[in-house]
Amino acid sequence: MAKSTNKSALSQHKGISASENVSDSAAERIKNLRKRKQNTTTLLQQLLNGNKTALGKAITLVESNQVKHQQQASEIIEGALASAGKSIRIGITGVPGVGKSTFIETFGSHLLKLGKKVAVLAVDPSSSISKGSILGDKTRMENLVKENHAFIRPSPSGDSLGGVARKTRESIILCEAAGFDVILIETVGVGQSETTVHSMTDFFLLLKLAGAGDELQGIKRGIMEMADAIVINKADGENLKPAKNAKLEFKRALQLYPAKGSTWKPEVLMSSALYNEGIAAVWDLIESFEKNTKKNGYFEQNRKQQSKFWLLQTINEQLKQSFYQNPEIKVALEEQLQEIFDQKTTPFIAAKQLLEKYSKL
Repeated sequence: MAKSTNKSALSQHKGISASENVSDSAAERIKNLRKRKQNTTTLLQQLLNGNKTALGKAITLVESNQVKHQQQASEIIEGALASAGKSIRIGITGVPGVGKSTFIETFGSHLLKLGKKVAVLAVDPSSSISKGSILGDKTRMENLVKENHAFIRPSPSGDSLGGVARKTRESIILCEAAGFDVILIETVGVGQSETTVHSMTDFFLLLKLAGAGDELQGIKRGIMEMADAIVINKADGENLKPAKNAKLEFKRALQLYPAKGSTWKPEVLMSSALYNEGIAAVWDLIESFEKNTKKNGYFEQNRKQQSKFWLLQTINEQLKQSFYQNPEIKVALEEQLQEIFDQKTTPFIAAKQLLEKYSKL
């Protein structure tokens, strides 16, 4: 009888301990949740106050693939939305060697003198081994990075279309919320489609290089149609005459393209970022573009269309991730691949069966 009583007491003691453990675990989760919420709120407030360190941390959260970081990033972006959208977003592209980084540093320094706050989202090519940035824009813009009203964020492009980091659009929102009124987005410029950067900017600037066959290479329908301005860079010294010739060639080429929906007529300018020549004229042109497109309503309409584009892109991306990460689909995919290898089915039939299976899960 005594043994039975002891067992009962022991059982009750274990039950209480288990209950206490569950309670303690739940309390710990709630505590961590509150702590994370508090940290997120603090980070957001610091960002809205223009703290560059907080901005860097927020962008790191946006770029992270960890679930808890993605949740924090979503909360920060939602809190930042009301303060975003008040900048001019400028996409800058061009082939390697055209002098994008030097141009951006000189151009950014000019804007700072005008009282602007400048953020540079420079998308580096990614190493195929480490997946990290391999050019290091901060080292290539050593003067601009020291300025208090400038923010430079190099991000590895990964496998994103056009060399644009997957989370660049969210980073733009955060930079705007932090008070930066000019956002410069530098793309890799190694031949991928530039549609992505065009779909997140207000003004698309194409840098060209004369005297290297680039004037002929540059006259391509897609990139020329997207450009709101073409700037022949490195127009100095012995390269000045070839730059003038290239300017004429591009002006002739632009006349062959249909009018833009913005009614804006792209212009061709020359600059020497090294000697700070022609830089002011580029900004004057961008200001003229902004004034005209805001007046005719294109500026706002374009941003609405971009938001629609990114909504659809995000849905496509999340559906794709959900499909390939599903455990049952992973197994079925391997089975269908083997069927294709054995010539028992075709890729089209296999894809249809996989999608039908996914829709029923």
